[in-house]
Amino acid sequence: MSGLQCLASENIWYDKHRYDEAERHFYEGVNGPSKHHQSSSHAADQELVSRMKSLEVENQALHKVVQEMRTALQKLESRVAMLEKTPATVPCKAAPVQAAPVKQVKVANGNDDDDDIDLFGSDEDDEEAARLKQERVDAYAAKKAKKPALIAKSSILLDVKPWDDETDMAELEKCVRSVQMDGLLWGASKLVPVGYGIKKLQINCVVEDDKVGTDILEEEITKFEDYVQSVDVAAFNKI
Repeated sequence: MSGLQCLASENIWYDKHRYDEAERHFYEGVNGPSKHHQSSSHAADQELVSRMKSLEVENQALHKVVQEMRTALQKLESRVAMLEKTPATVPCKAAPVQAAPVKQVKVANGNDDDDDIDLFGSDEDDEEAARLKQERVDAYAAKKAKKPALIAKSSILLDVKPWDDETDMAELEKCVRSVQMDGLLWGASKLVPVGYGIKKLQINCVVEDDKVGTDILEEEITKFEDYVQSVDVAAFNKI
């Protein structure tokens, strides 16, 4: 016998769950509902009672609000009734504003009256205005002249080179500082090695740009031919 024939001959209870459900309903009808069902129904009853209590509280609050609105409405109605009974006051009429009378000026045709009318102003007013303007200009010029003029200055660093290592550098510096002119101020100096035992004099000075220039300084310093070979500008800065 094949497998399919064996399965066909077997008796299988496919709708057993339906019979189990019918049996449960039968016993519940005889013995009453189960404890689980009773507990769920009790919980539902408690929830319903709590909701009813909250609704009662809300209902009381709404009643209170409605009562307050009724009281306010009654007060408003009584006030409107009192205003309707009070006679309306007649507004005061403003007194009419009278326009000021316009004075009529009669112009005579005489020549004397025409001479008295000055259409373009007098020459005395022009002279007074010109005098005031000139005074202001003079005062501004005097104030500007009192201010000290800014003097443009520059800081120059010079490199003064000797002929050889046997040159007396102290005497060379003395010769350089002997150059004096208006607007020239000598500053610090030092000896800087160049090579082969030769040192150059590096000296600083401050000059007024309008009075002293680098060309004049180089020309004056190179006049000391016994000590100075050349003069170079190492640095030039505006102050």
